[in-house]
Formats: sequence, C-alpha cells, structure tokens
Amino acid sequence: MSVQSAAADVDVDLRQLFASLASNWLRILVVALVVTGLAYALAWLATPHYQAETRILIETRESVYTRPDGTNDNDKPILDEEGVTSQVEVISSTDILKQVAQKLNLSRLAEFDETVGMSTLSRLLVIAGLKSDPNEIPPEERVLKTMREKLNVYRVEKSRVIVIEFSSEDPRLAAEIPNAIADAYISVQGDAKTESNSAATEWLAPEIADLSKRVKDAEAKVATYRAQSDLLMGGNNAVLATQQLSELSSELSRVRASRASAEATADSVRKALQGGGSLDAVPEVLSSELIQRLRERQVELKSNIADLSTTLLDNHPRIRALKSQLADLDRQIRNEAEKIMKGLMTQAQTAQARENQLVAEVNTLKAASAHAGEEQVELDALQREATAQRQLLESYLTRYREASSRQDRNYLPVDARVFSRAVTPSEPYFPKILPIVGAAFVGSLLLMAIVTLLKELFSGRAMRPAAGAHFERIEQVAMPVARQEPAVAEIDEAGDYDAEAEAEPDTVSAEEAAAEYEAAEPPRVTLGEVDIDKAAEKLISTGAARAIFVSPEGDEAAASAVLVAREVSDAGLRVLLLDLTASGAASRPMLDSGLFPGITNLLASEAQFSDVIHPDLYSDCHVIPVGTADPVRAMRAADRLPIIMQSLTTAYDLVVVECGPADAQGISRLVGEGSEVFLSMLEPDDEVAQAAVSLIESGYPDLTLVTPVGHVTPGTPVPGRRSAA
Repeated sequence: MSVQSAAADVDVDLRQLFASLASNWLRILVVALVVTGLAYALAWLATPHYQAETRILIETRESVYTRPDGTNDNDKPILDEEGVTSQVEVISSTDILKQVAQKLNLSRLAEFDETVGMSTLSRLLVIAGLKSDPNEIPPEERVLKTMREKLNVYRVEKSRVIVIEFSSEDPRLAAEIPNAIADAYISVQGDAKTESNSAATEWLAPEIADLSKRVKDAEAKVATYRAQSDLLMGGNNAVLATQQLSELSSELSRVRASRASAEATADSVRKALQGGGSLDAVPEVLSSELIQRLRERQVELKSNIADLSTTLLDNHPRIRALKSQLADLDRQIRNEAEKIMKGLMTQAQTAQARENQLVAEVNTLKAASAHAGEEQVELDALQREATAQRQLLESYLTRYREASSRQDRNYLPVDARVFSRAVTPSEPYFPKILPIVGAAFVGSLLLMAIVTLLKELFSGRAMRPAAGAHFERIEQVAMPVARQEPAVAEIDEAGDYDAEAEAEPDTVSAEEAAAEYEAAEPPRVTLGEVDIDKAAEKLISTGAARAIFVSPEGDEAAASAVLVAREVSDAGLRVLLLDLTASGAASRPMLDSGLFPGITNLLASEAQFSDVIHPDLYSDCHVIPVGTADPVRAMRAADRLPIIMQSLTTAYDLVVVECGPADAQGISRLVGEGSEVFLSMLEPDDEVAQAAVSLIESGYPDLTLVTPVGHVTPGTPVPGRRSAA
C-alpha cells in the first residue's frame, strides 16, 4: 500500500507547529544540556592525541658540476603525477614502516601493541570469547596495523610535495616518527641508487672486456682485407687507383685543351697568310721578338719614305731603295709567321700524341678503379663494424669510469629532500573541548527541535484543512434538498413498498423539510433500494471513493457495510473499512477481536496509520477498528477526520465508513468528493423511514437503501475468499 500526500486539501498550521517549540522548550533545553554535559565529559576524559607532519620535495638533486658530460636537466625525466603518487606508496610501504618501528622500538609501547600492559578486564573478555586475542597476531603486524591507522601520507595537489602526517598520544613520538619515516625513505632511495650503480658497474666490466676483444678483431679484419685486396690509400683517404685516375683525368683535360688551342692558333695564322690579311690580329705572331723588331724597322722605313716623298719623286733611286727594303721586311715577316704556324702545328701534334697516351692510361686505371671500388664496398662494411664497436666501447668506458668514480666517492644524490621536518607539537589536535561542546549543544538543540516539529506534524495537531477544501460543517451551510424521481419503491408508514409511486421534484430548506415531516401524515419518501451485490456494483461502476453507511437499526444492520466492502474487495479494488460505531460492530467480525488499536488511537495521537490498519481475516479488505483509546480524548480531535479521510481516500480505491445510527451532522465530516451515502436496513419501519427523510432533507438526495438480508453473516468464511489468518 502506497500512501500519497493529501497536501491539496490540507495545510500545515505553522503557528501551531512552531508553538510546539515554545510549549516544549524545557524538555528541549534539558536534553541539549544533558547531551552537552556528556560531550564535555567524554572530551575531558578522552586521551589527547598530538599530530605533526614532515614534508618531502621530489626534485632533481644532481648539480652542474657532478652531472655526467653530455647530459643536462632536460635529459633527466621529471616525475609526473602518477610518479609522485607512486612515491607516496613507497613512503607508506611495509619495509619503511618496519625499519622505523625497529629503530624506535615501538613494540614496547602500549600505544602500538595492546598486549603490553593489557588490563584485567580485557583479559577476561578474551577468555570469555567476547574479544579477539591480540596475541594471535604477530607483534610486528600489530605494530604495523597501529602505525597505518595513525599515519597519513598524501601528495599536495598540483605539486611534487609529499606530506607525512602522524598522530600519537606522545608528542615526542608524533614528531619523531614522521621524521624517521622521511629519513628512511631518503635512505632507501639512496640504497636503491647505490644498488643500481653497483649493478651497472658489475655489468659494464665484463661487457667492456668482451667489447675490447671484438673491436680488436674488427680492426684486424679491416687491415687484413686491405692488404689482400691491394687497396693502397692515397691522399684524402682515397684508394690509390682512384686517386691516380683522377689525376690522369685532370692531365688529359689539360693536354686536350692545349692541343685545341695550338690547332686553333695555327689555323688562324694559316688563314691570315693565305688570305693576305694582317698578321697583327694573331697574338702568337705579335708575341715574337723578331717580328716585333721587323715591325719596328718597317715602321721606320715607312717614315723615311714619307719624309723623302715631300722632296723627291717616286722614281728617285733613294726612294726606290727604301721601298725595296720595305718589301724585303714584309717577306721576312711572312716567313717568320709561317715558322710560327709550323711551330704551332708541331705543338698540336705533340699534344695529340700525349693525349693518346693519357687516354690509354686512363682506360687502364678505369678498370683498376672499378675493381678497387668493388673491394672498397666490403672494406667499408668492415670499417663501419669496427667503428661501431669502437664507439660502443668508448661509451661503455665513459659510463664505467663515471659509475666507478661515484661508487668510490660514495656520491649518489637522491631525487628528493626533506625541506620541512616535524617539530614536537605543544597542543593536542584532539580533543578540542570547546568546538566539541559547542557542536554538541547546537546539534542537540537542532535535533530536538526537529524531533518536536516532526512529532507535532505527524500527530496531526499542526494540520488544518486547506482554504477552499470541502470539509465545512454541513450544519453551517444551508444546502438545498432536491428530491429526485425514484427509480424503485416508496416506503409508507406501514412499511409497504409501492413500486409505481412517484414524488414530485421539489427543493426545500432543512427547516421546511423538518416542518413538512412533522405535519405529514404519514410521511412518504422516494428511495432506491438495492441488495449487497447491487450496492457493490454501483460503487464500482460509478468509481466512488467513499461509501458512507448509516445504520439506524443499530449494530445488526452494520453487516451491510462489511458485506459491501468485502464484495468490492473481491472484485480486485483496494478497499478499507473504517468502523465508527461505538461498539465496534463492523470491525469485530472482521478481526475476531476488539483489542486492536484503531481510529480512536489515531485521533488521540497514540498510533500512526501503519499501526491502526489491519487485514480482514476473511477477505482482502483492510479495516480500521474503533480502537482502544479514550473516546472522550479522541473526540477532541474530531476535526482531523476530514484529513484522515482524505489520506485514506488517496491510498485506497474505496473507503467504506460504517457510522452506526448517525445523523446528517454526524457524517458531514466524512463526506467528500466522490462519496455515496447508504442507509442499512433490516426491516422497513418508522425508524428507518425517519432516518431516510432526515438524511435526504439534510442534503443527501441520492441516498440508497441497502439490506444484508439473504447474505452470509459477517465473520463466517466464504468459499473462494481469503481464509482466516
């Protein structure tokens, strides 16, 4: 069963709610003072604990003067967040804690080993089996367990700082233990570096010896192959054949250039001689000393002829002699030019012969160089292998010398340092009496206030109907009575049924209806009469949320409400019967007892809903009996009935209320939206008729008569229904 809130029709009376704090202030204050006193006593009697911390910085400790050659700080990896976290685990490792415990002899202290100075009470509890025997655990594990409980190692966020916190009853130990843990960590890191350095030295020594032999063998192979292959080396570390080929190629190029130059010059001289042109344009002719002297003499004769031509004629013997000398000079110059041409031709022929010789030599060296190149490939491979072995050997030798020097000088800097050591605390960190007492006082006040408010709220005393809710007293509202046309019989004074009688629709006030009833002789009321099955079908088909049963004939007629509730429950709906009779006539047959808490207990705030709702022993219906509380006290809270009805209506599909011989005013608190009013009848008589007229005239025109005649008496198991629990 799920109970939903009925807040749509109920409001919280804040004034009444918070007034409960004022009415219960003494109890709240006394409880708060008692709790505060207990907290003060516990804090005063508690053993003080002291706490201290040591801080370690993870950083590179290698200096520029001791750093190996060719390395710098950038080459050394810096621990990331995961690396620093790993160092936190190393600091709190079992090995380090064991070292500290042995160094400080913590096993002799009762704080770390409960077997030391064990009290008689503890021994008796161990003997009785009420407490585990600490002697079953090894002493070392007992100490380590206590140390871990008091130790807190963590990394400062976004930094490489590790904090070691330790708490102890002894302030001296609170400072000594974290300092000892830090020193042990630095020592362990140093030992790890020493061990690594020693392992490297031990590994490098045989490797260097083996590598030296391999380097020697590789270089011997190079020398042997060079000698066997006749790969003589020339300048610039080149093979001799290749170097000679390069030199001959250069000489050949020079000879070819000289030959080409001589041939070109001779050709130009030849063309000048054959064409009768001037030889002055040929540099080789002009560079001849004889030709230069002949040219000077030629110029001198031309000058003399020009001077004499001013006074003598051309046939003068002197002029003719000079011209004859000039012609002889021209022939001499040409003869000399021919000699130069022949010399150039001879030079070209000589260069040609030299060229042919060089070409032959170059061809020979080409073959030798090609063969040397093939052998050079194998030689280069051997040299590369020897070079690689030598470089590795030199690297190992360098590292070996560095490792040996550090080991001999015992210099292995750890990449961590303690930059803040713990000092002996002067004040305990626990207990802080003033904060504890203040928190206890404020917390107890707040808790008691909440408990008081919740108690007032759940009791219903702080609840009131919401504004506009349909919980008004009917006697305070003038409601018209509409008499509907009957669908079935009339009840006359004699109790006979008239199926054909009809009543005229009329609307009267309550006062007029009462006067009419007094004057009527006999009164006739139009009603619809149904049996139990028809009443259940009507409730199911209309989807009614509440069924209010009035029984003018007393407890025997209350069987109708029980039978209808069981019938609707057997149809699969969630049904609750609320017994408001004085004798419990409706609920007693369903529970076989009248001693269960019920509606009176709920109204008197002695129970909650879960305490007063019980299952019917003979069906799936639920029932709230009358209860065992004082009826007078319960009726003082009768105004809560609308709230209770609204809550029950929310939780159940149908709420059946047996009101006994109640009047319209008595059921006014129970009627709400979706309510059907029934009048239980055993035999038609004046009492039933008057009750029916009163209800109709009071605002319940859809009143339905229902009779239990012909059905099994409530309390008797019915086949097919739920058996008795």
